[in-house]
Amino acid sequence: MDELDYRQPNNWPNFNGNMSGLYVDSVTKDFGLRQVLSDIFITCQLGEIIGLLGRNGSGKSTLLKIIFGALKADHKFVKVNDKHIRSLYDSRNLIQYLPQDSFLPSHISIKKVISVFCDQEQAAKLFEMELIKPFLHHKSNDLSGGEKRLIEIFILLYSKAKYVLLDEPFNGLAPLHIEIIKDKIRELAPEKGFIISDHDYNNVLAISTSIILLHDGETKKIKDHQELIDFGYLPSDSLTR
Repeated sequence: MDELDYRQPNNWPNFNGNMSGLYVDSVTKDFGLRQVLSDIFITCQLGEIIGLLGRNGSGKSTLLKIIFGALKADHKFVKVNDKHIRSLYDSRNLIQYLPQDSFLPSHISIKKVISVFCDQEQAAKLFEMELIKPFLHHKSNDLSGGEKRLIEIFILLYSKAKYVLLDEPFNGLAPLHIEIIKDKIRELAPEKGFIISDHDYNNVLAISTSIILLHDGETKKIKDHQELIDFGYLPSDSLTR
């Protein structure tokens, strides 16, 4: 089945071609006979930190890859401002995606990687950051999993992209580094939009301006903690813990 990412969603009211922000609608994705995503709508504006929650296998990573353009959908409509995102080429300098697996190349130094992803001004800020300085002249093969994750996150936070998709950013990080990352996301949020998915839901809830739950292939806007219990994402006693 061909992608319909060039089509305006029929149920999108008052579409005038000049809407700002990241808009994702009409996303469906099947893997064989299993439909993972069936009724997806999600938006993100500059200044927003969207927490994307869901059980294992609910399609969170699949959705983020589709938004970024790394995975083909059966149907999709993805747009940033007035630009349709049909592929990785379209998302350049607009969207960045942190996958669960490391993306750092092994054959060049961390300093060179930073220079590729960030403009000169932002790269200079990373070069002077105490957390990053010790790794600048190392290659990724020399680093631990947590060190790679930390560097990858900062590279994307300081990249040119206005919208950053983070898939399991807190996995493997020390508690202190998690707090540093959360503070940096809050600091950068006025000029960027974030969608964050992580099994460490407490940290996602702590940093998010709004929560979206992937449930039975659909997106649900969550109003409060109780709704996460009602949808079966959290246990009934989680409010008293």
